[in-house]
Amino acid sequence: MSDDQENLDQDAMADEWAAALAEQDDTGGGDGQAEVAAQVSKPELDQFESATVPAGSDEANLDLILDIPVTIAMEIGRTRISIRNLLQLNQGSVVELDRLAGEPMDVLVNGTLVAHGEVVVVNEKFGIRLTDVVSPAERVKKLK
Repeated sequence: MSDDQENLDQDAMADEWAAALAEQDDTGGGDGQAEVAAQVSKPELDQFESATVPAGSDEANLDLILDIPVTIAMEIGRTRISIRNLLQLNQGSVVELDRLAGEPMDVLVNGTLVAHGEVVVVNEKFGIRLTDVVSPAERVKKLK
């Protein structure tokens, strides 16, 4: 397969993932994930895995997902305000957030909390230094 064809295939796959994620967002994806997970039984997952990937190819399993794009976001804090107050905001307005100064930021991947970190400046650009990574077990608990 030529490099051009491979790039076109990767672009097509990326478009399919983007469409699937957009569809998930339109249907209220957050709660739906737990429902879908509850509907798929363990034997069905085992059957799917054994049918698609040869036994003993853990490296091949990982290669399938390494190039899938994800959205990573850092969240400083949140607040709730009325539309009336939102419309009154202008340059110089201050919006109070639910976090204290110096409190770690949340690192979200596709909307799922994966870590906490602190803001740093590297070469005049903002960055984040991870201070705590959420364990996979804790992430699964939050899905339920």
